[in-house]
Amino acid sequence: MKNVECLLSGIKVVERKGAVVTEVSGVESDSRQVKKDNLFVAVRGASVDGHDFIGQAIAQGAVVVVCEEFPEKSEPQVLYVKVEDSAVAFGLLAAAWYGNPSKELVLVGVTGTNGKTTTATLLYEMFRLFGYKVGLLSTVCNYIDDIAVPATHTTPDPLHLHRLLREMVDAGCAYAFMEVSSHSAAQHRIAGLDFNGAIFTNLTRDHIDYHKTVEAYLKAKKSFFDGLPKGAFALTNIDDKSGLVMLQNTKAEKHTYSLRTLADFRVRIIESRIDGMTLEINGKEVEVMFVGKFNAYNLLAVYGAACLLGQEPEEVLRKMSLLVPVAGRFQTLHSSKGYTAIVDYAHTPDALNNVLSSIRDVLGNRGHIITVVGAGGNRDKGKRPMMAREAVNLSDRVILTSDNPRFENPNDILNDMLEGLDAEQRRKTLAIVDRREAIRAATQFAQPGDVVLIAGKGHEDYQEIEGVKHHFNDKEEVEKLFAEERI
Repeated sequence: MKNVECLLSGIKVVERKGAVVTEVSGVESDSRQVKKDNLFVAVRGASVDGHDFIGQAIAQGAVVVVCEEFPEKSEPQVLYVKVEDSAVAFGLLAAAWYGNPSKELVLVGVTGTNGKTTTATLLYEMFRLFGYKVGLLSTVCNYIDDIAVPATHTTPDPLHLHRLLREMVDAGCAYAFMEVSSHSAAQHRIAGLDFNGAIFTNLTRDHIDYHKTVEAYLKAKKSFFDGLPKGAFALTNIDDKSGLVMLQNTKAEKHTYSLRTLADFRVRIIESRIDGMTLEINGKEVEVMFVGKFNAYNLLAVYGAACLLGQEPEEVLRKMSLLVPVAGRFQTLHSSKGYTAIVDYAHTPDALNNVLSSIRDVLGNRGHIITVVGAGGNRDKGKRPMMAREAVNLSDRVILTSDNPRFENPNDILNDMLEGLDAEQRRKTLAIVDRREAIRAATQFAQPGDVVLIAGKGHEDYQEIEGVKHHFNDKEEVEKLFAEERI
């Protein structure tokens, strides 16, 4: 049990009414999970309004209700607390319930369209190489030091998030690195977190199905930086047109990184290979096991953040040379027949362009690029033709296929993608709905020296079809085909 006044102490209360309640047994925003003597927060979601479930929460035992509007009917045994924004209040209550664990960690958040997972994960890996216990909150998997905790969202709901941070603190973690999605910022899921730093990678078209406009998407990202406290650092990619926007209203210490212009942290690609690069970072050379300009940006963000967190620059470079690519992010597999397969999460036009450009830079005219790509169902339809155009413009052959069709007909999705292509572009494009068969076809087309890019799903180990997640992993499919080749 915890004291109600202590839990509410950090929240701006507009009005109270009802019973006097001194203690509660837990905090919940899902009425179905409410137990006896719980505090229930009525949060307005994208599709469901928690205010509609206040009665159900009380029936299940809630004794305190935090809401933006009092219900018409009051129960005498319940304390009602009105707040301006119940989503913000939920984050603050979750933090208070778990003893504000983020204040006991050095917490750094990474936001942007592309590169969040790689940047956050490499920071986690680097600080473990420095000898620290470290936590990670990411799309691929959450980690409490070396213990994996499956991830369901890029940024978990406030209760899950603060519980994980408390477990990190209890396990002795000194640092935590997390992805901060635009959804979590817009929905105030990061309310109650005490950040020591923030990194902005880039911003391109994504999640328009949720945010409706690119401006709203940008505003959600910027709100994360706007909320940083004085004393934290804000590190931004100034080669991106939205980079300096992130710094406009932040109280944090401002720092920049760039491949193209003067900045606090700069990188130059000296040499590129299919399995690595030679980089020059702030005048010092380093060999890394990563490929592509986009990865040079990610590594520069990691370098900058590590230096801002007090690590010696030369030691940071030494640790950087030991880092390996994140699962499903430019994962390279070599066929016994002499071609290379690359599995990558690229699921936006810009990300696809980045990956294909990186492959072309390394490959030159020495081989062909065969790309397998799709687009998700029940998501932004506007990017489907754009994805197809990016694939065709930078590949020698393209196979359009299913991604996660969800509740849409896969053929409709492929037709939307094909709408972006002219007659000449369609001549080097195949449409194969079955993703397994599409991958197989790509490997059969491949000759020695070629590269097969399988884009869109990366680390995911499922395909979502009609509400059911079926096991499917691009890397596993490639490995099976490679095994068949060796027989």
